[in-house]
Amino acid sequence: MKQELFTIIENTPLTAKVSRLRLRGDSSAIEGPGQFVDLKLEGLFLRRPLSVCDVEGDCLTLLYETAGRGTEQMRELPAGTQLDLLTGLGNSFDLTPAGDAPLLIAGGTGASPMYGLAKRLRARGVAVSVILGFAAAADVFYEEEFRALGAEVTVCTEDGSYGLPGFVTAAMDRPFSYFYTCGPKAMMHAVCERAKTGGQLSLAVRMGCGFGACMGCRVETVSGGKRVCKDGPVFRKEELLWKDLL
Repeated sequence: MKQELFTIIENTPLTAKVSRLRLRGDSSAIEGPGQFVDLKLEGLFLRRPLSVCDVEGDCLTLLYETAGRGTEQMRELPAGTQLDLLTGLGNSFDLTPAGDAPLLIAGGTGASPMYGLAKRLRARGVAVSVILGFAAAADVFYEEEFRALGAEVTVCTEDGSYGLPGFVTAAMDRPFSYFYTCGPKAMMHAVCERAKTGGQLSLAVRMGCGFGACMGCRVETVSGGKRVCKDGPVFRKEELLWKDLL
């Protein structure tokens, strides 16, 4: 873990609620896709945890949804603003079991860590299929960014206004070697129930410290209690006890 100052170089709305934040600073503590950063905002006691979307040299990309006081404040931050970040937090996705045809499934801003994962897999020459789930056409983002990586992309919308109508599970009727997923817990549970292969998922829960000291993000697993910020946020499908999460 590192504490560093980053400078905003872009803060752009992608949809009515989702924005892309690009910052410049020392990202050397970020080792793999799935890790997160903890961002400090003026006047707020708790930091805001955000999944890493991409890292290119000293440029860090984050995606966030405006959902409360903190993210509303973030949306108004102009380029040039300096932010205090804890970086290199949490574990990352294990690429070893991906096989030759992994399926990446994202709901909403769950697309953020999936993008970094897709980029890493494509760099290894792995064929990647991606399912992106949204409520409606107006909520769709990062479809073209995934396509630019060379991924096969299917978009699902709950109201049927764009792409395949229905939930992401409607697009899972295809062969795949392994799955990775991030999004709402109910969505990930449905994915785990539907998938016949092994898989990994990234949990998003409320956090206090972000580095394992406060135990505020503890979840129960088959091997006992674990901290999402320290032992996760990435967990294997077989680890989680869903009755305590839903």
